[in-house]
Amino acid sequence: MRSERTRKASGGPKDFGAGLKYSSRLENMNGLEEGVEFLPVNNAKKVEKRGPRRWVVLAALLVSFLLLSLVAGLLVWHFQYRNVRVQKVFNGYLRIKNENFIDAYENSNSSEFISLANKVKEALKLLYSEVPVLGPYHKKSAVTAFSEGSVIAYYWSEFSIPQHLEEEAERAMAVERVITLPPRARALSSFVMTSVVAFPSDPRSVQRTQDNSCSFALHARGGELTRFATPGFPDSPYPAHARCQWALRGDANSVLSLTFRSFDVAPCTGQNSDLVMVYDTLSPVEPHAVVQLCGTYPPSYNLTFLSSQNVFLVTLITNTERRHPGFEATFFQLPKMTSCGGNLREAQGTFSSPYYPGHYPPNIDCTWNIEVPNNQNVKVRFKLFYLLDHDMQPGTCSKDYVEINGEKFCGERSPFVVSSNSNKMTVRFHSDHSYTDTGFLAEYLSYDSRNPCPNMFMCNTGRCIRKELRCDGWVDCADHSDERNCQCNATYQFTCANKMCKPLYWVCDNVNDCGDNSDELKCSCPDGSFKCSNGKCILQSQKCNGMDNCGDGSDEISCDNVNVVPCTKYTYRCQNGLCLSKGNPECDGKKDCSDGSDEQHCDCGLRSFTKQARVVGGTDADAGEWPWQVSLHALGQGHLCGASLISSSWLVSAAHCFTDEKMFKYSDPAMWVVYLGLLDQSNRSASGVQEHRLKRIITHPSFNDFTFDYDIALLELEKPAKFSTVVRPICLPDTSHVFPAGKAIWVTGWGHTQEGGTGALVLQKGEIRVINQTTCEDLMPQLITPRMMCVGFLSGGVDACQGDSGGPLSSVEADNRIFQAGVVSWGEGCAQKNKPGVYTRLPLFRDWIKEQTGV
Repeated sequence: MRSERTRKASGGPKDFGAGLKYSSRLENMNGLEEGVEFLPVNNAKKVEKRGPRRWVVLAALLVSFLLLSLVAGLLVWHFQYRNVRVQKVFNGYLRIKNENFIDAYENSNSSEFISLANKVKEALKLLYSEVPVLGPYHKKSAVTAFSEGSVIAYYWSEFSIPQHLEEEAERAMAVERVITLPPRARALSSFVMTSVVAFPSDPRSVQRTQDNSCSFALHARGGELTRFATPGFPDSPYPAHARCQWALRGDANSVLSLTFRSFDVAPCTGQNSDLVMVYDTLSPVEPHAVVQLCGTYPPSYNLTFLSSQNVFLVTLITNTERRHPGFEATFFQLPKMTSCGGNLREAQGTFSSPYYPGHYPPNIDCTWNIEVPNNQNVKVRFKLFYLLDHDMQPGTCSKDYVEINGEKFCGERSPFVVSSNSNKMTVRFHSDHSYTDTGFLAEYLSYDSRNPCPNMFMCNTGRCIRKELRCDGWVDCADHSDERNCQCNATYQFTCANKMCKPLYWVCDNVNDCGDNSDELKCSCPDGSFKCSNGKCILQSQKCNGMDNCGDGSDEISCDNVNVVPCTKYTYRCQNGLCLSKGNPECDGKKDCSDGSDEQHCDCGLRSFTKQARVVGGTDADAGEWPWQVSLHALGQGHLCGASLISSSWLVSAAHCFTDEKMFKYSDPAMWVVYLGLLDQSNRSASGVQEHRLKRIITHPSFNDFTFDYDIALLELEKPAKFSTVVRPICLPDTSHVFPAGKAIWVTGWGHTQEGGTGALVLQKGEIRVINQTTCEDLMPQLITPRMMCVGFLSGGVDACQGDSGGPLSSVEADNRIFQAGVVSWGEGCAQKNKPGVYTRLPLFRDWIKEQTGV
C-alpha cells in the first residue's frame, strides 16, 4: 500500500516507474519493509523512461472519449428512440368476391357475422405477415360491419410501429391488395378478398366492440323517413367526451338521403372541437368523408347529403364539456341512379348537378350532350355554382369539377357563361369519393353567332347586358369588359389609369374605386402626414394623441395603444371619468378602462346563429339569426315598421312611423302590437314568437317630419320580454363609436322586396356598406344632416325599402358582437344607382337613449 501512495505522489502519467528507484529485492527475513529511495526532482527527466509526448497522450484520450460518447449516443438512440413505438389504428374496407350478402350480416352478434369476420381477420393477419413493415407490429384487427357488394367488409387494424417506420407503414396500408385463403377442404372454394385498403385514423373514432353505449344501427324501410338524434336531444345536452356512431343502411341498389334538421354542437375551435363526420362507407375512412360539421347551423341551412351506395356512417366525437343539444337528422332511401346526364336537344333548357339543391353524391360522373339547331351556336350560363372542397388546392380542379371544351371549373363562382363556336357542347361533371357541395344550376341557350346579343352588349364571358350599361362607371360584366376601353365623359366621370370610367364624386373618397387606386393617388398627404377621413392632412405625430386634430375624430380611432387621454367627443369615457385613446373599446372582450366599465352591460349583440339582404336584393334570414329584430303591427293594418330590441323593456325605431294621420293615430301606444322572435309574417304563432303591447312611445323632440332629421323613437313594452335563442337585445354603441366608410353592415326587415312591390313574408337580410359622408352629401345636396348616414351600394341592387323603416343596421364588431349602427329612415326609391339608403346615425343619440330609458 505504501508503494501505491508513492506512485500517486510522483505525478508521472501512466509511467508508474517515473520518479521512483527500487532497491534490489531482499529476503524479508527480519520483517523489514521494502526500501524506497526518492530521487531529487531536478533529476526526474534524466531517469524517466522515454515515451509519447504528453500532448499526444491527451489527444488520444480526447478522441477515445468522443468515440465512446458517439457509441453511447447511438446506443441510446437505437434503444430509446429508434425503437419508440407509435400506436397506429387504420380504418379500411375490402370486398369479398365469392360471398353473397345475407341479412344476418347486419347483426354483429349473429353466428354468420362472427364466422365471416373471423375469416376476414385471418386473411388480414396473413396479408400483414407478408409485408415486413407491417407483420411484426400487428396487434389485432376487428371487423365492424358488412354491406352489399358482393360483400364489403369494414374493419380496423391496430399496430405498434417503430416511429421511423410510421410513414412507410401508412404507404403500405394504402396500397390496394388481393388476398386469397386456400380452401380448408376439397369441397370448399378459395376465400378471395380484393380492394383491401386502409388509412390512418383518429383512434378516438374506432368502434370498440365492448362499448356499444352510443352505437346505433338503422335500416331505411321503403320511402319512409327514419329519425335519429344525439342522446338526450333536445331536452338535454349530448354526452361529454363521447364516441357515438350511427350506421345507416338501405336496401340493395338504393342510395341514402340524409338531412340534419337541427344542428347545434360546440363551436369549431380547432383539433379539439366536437365534431360530426359523415362517411360514404360504414368505416370512418377519411378519404370517404362526405362532410365535416361543427358549430351551429340555422334550420333553413342546406344540410342534405346523398350517398353513392346504400350505406352512410355518421360519427360524433365530443372533446369538450360544452353543453349543446346536438343534432336531429332523418334519412330515407332512393333508387340508385342508372345514368347521370343526358342528351339535350331543345333550343334552350336547364340542367343541374344530381339532386340539386341538395349536396351531390360522391364518386359520380355525369355527361350532358347539348345540341341546338344547326344554324345556331350554344352557350351555357351557370346561374349558381358551388363545387368547393374544404382541402382544395387553389388554382386546381383535381377533385370535383365541371369540364367544358377541355377547361375545368370548380370552387365557388359567381354566375358565368361558357360558349361554343358550334351548335354542340359537351358538359362533364365529376365528383371524387370525398367531400361534396351543393353543385350547380345551369341553363343552355342557342344564339346566332353573327349577332349573339341582339340590341345588347355582350360581355367577354358571353353574358348579354343592356347597351346603356356600357361605360356607365358600374361593373355589370363579371370580367369588367363593359367598363374597359371607354371614352369617359369629362363632365361627370373620372378616367382611371386603367381606362375605366368612374363618377367624379368618387375621387378622393378614401375608397379604391378604380381598382388601381388612381382615383386616390392625387389625394395623398405628404410624407410624415396622416390623411383624415374628411381629406384633411395632419402631422403623423398628431395621430392618436387624444386630440381631435382632424375635426372628425378619424385620427383618434384604430389606435394600437390604449392610453388615458384628454376627453373629447371622439374619445370613449369610462365610468370613472377617464377617457381612452382606443376607438370602440366597449364590449370587445378586452378590459380597457381601469374600472372595467367598458365591459359592463355586455349581455347583448349575441345570436344563436353566425351564418353570414325587405330588403331589396336580400335573402331569407334564419330563425334566431337577428334576434333583436322587431315587427310592429298597427291594428287592422298588419306590419308597418320595424324596430330593434335594446333591453327587456325598450325598443328603438324611427320617429316617422308614429306620425299621426287624419284617419289613424299612430302616436297612440294602444294602436300597436309588437312581435318579437318573428321570422315568417304568415306564422305569428310559431314557437318562440312573443306578442307584446306598448306602454308608451317617445319620439325625439327635434324630429322634423319634413326633412326626417332626428328620425328616432323609443318604445316601452307593457311587460318585459323573455330572452331566448330567438329573442335577444342588440348592443348600443357609445357616442364615440365609429362605423368607418366601407364597413360592411346588415340591414334587415319585412319591407318591399322591390320598389312598388309587396312586403316579404320571411324576414329579409342584406349586406351593405357605409358610404363616405362627403360622398353622401354630394349625392343628395341639402338633404343630408350630421344625424344621417348613407349606407348601401352606389351601384344599387341592395337597399331597404318601404316597410323596413325603424329597423336596425346591424354591425359585427370585435368579439363577434353586434352593435346597432343606425335606424332605417328614408331614401329616394329603393336600390337605385347613386341613391343609397339614408339611416339615422345611432351613436349621436346614445346619451338621449340612456336619459330616457336608463339603458
